[in-house]
Amino acid sequence: MSDREFVLTLSCPDSRGIVAAVANLLTAHRCNIEESQQYGDHYTGRFFMRVQLTAEDPAVSEDVLRGALAALAAEYGMDWNLWRREARTRVLVMVSRFGHCLNDLLYRQRSGLLNAEITAVVSNHPDLEFLADSYGVDFHHLPVTPETKPEQEARLLELVQGYDVDLVVLARYMQVLSEDLCQKMSGRIINIHHSFLPSFKGARPYHQAHARGVKLIGATAHYVTADLDEGPIIEQEVVRVDHTFSPERLTAVGRDLESVALARAVNWHAEHRILLNGGKTVVFR
Repeated sequence: MSDREFVLTLSCPDSRGIVAAVANLLTAHRCNIEESQQYGDHYTGRFFMRVQLTAEDPAVSEDVLRGALAALAAEYGMDWNLWRREARTRVLVMVSRFGHCLNDLLYRQRSGLLNAEITAVVSNHPDLEFLADSYGVDFHHLPVTPETKPEQEARLLELVQGYDVDLVVLARYMQVLSEDLCQKMSGRIINIHHSFLPSFKGARPYHQAHARGVKLIGATAHYVTADLDEGPIIEQEVVRVDHTFSPERLTAVGRDLESVALARAVNWHAEHRILLNGGKTVVFR
């Protein structure tokens, strides 16, 4: 992958000619379009687009390309970003005592299956330090109580800045983030919820599911907002179950679903395939 390969993402009010305008601009600047996806939402009146491209003319610098895109964006009222494909998304993972999602992400990174770099692990418990150490990833124990939450989150933000973190992943981190932190990291925190939202919230969700005799269980990866477990949904994974499933078997199956859904969400975010559409997402897979 070269430093001439980019991903362009944009959203704007939907109107005629946007795709042609983008394609013509890139062609005029000697860019080869390798992948292009677009979606117009008739309900919100918004248009979304993701373009994977290579700038083939060395005389056309990234700054020149950005300048041309800025002019086009002003014409159409676009929110846009141009990303270098070679730049890997830097991730900080937060976890409490359940390590299945963390272990899955670390394994995927080592195996080359995660298009991101896990820079550090933060936990409010020391239990999983051994796991981070086994993968050579820095571990930070930041215990938290209601009284120390502001200090703990201030330290977390210092780590985000120190590690130059692009994305925070809550891999079964069983603490509620403050509204202030959610606002400061808006669109940059992904959580895995141990349920097929909206469903059984709170403690022991699979035991709640068992008590209700559910026939479908799942997991939901979503962006974090100040509204608990109400952020824009990125991915959901489900499986059918029946009366023979014990709470323990439901828990085991559920943990597999959580790991898969979270890994997909992290990869899609890292590849700039997710665009926010109000309280929901557009995912260009």
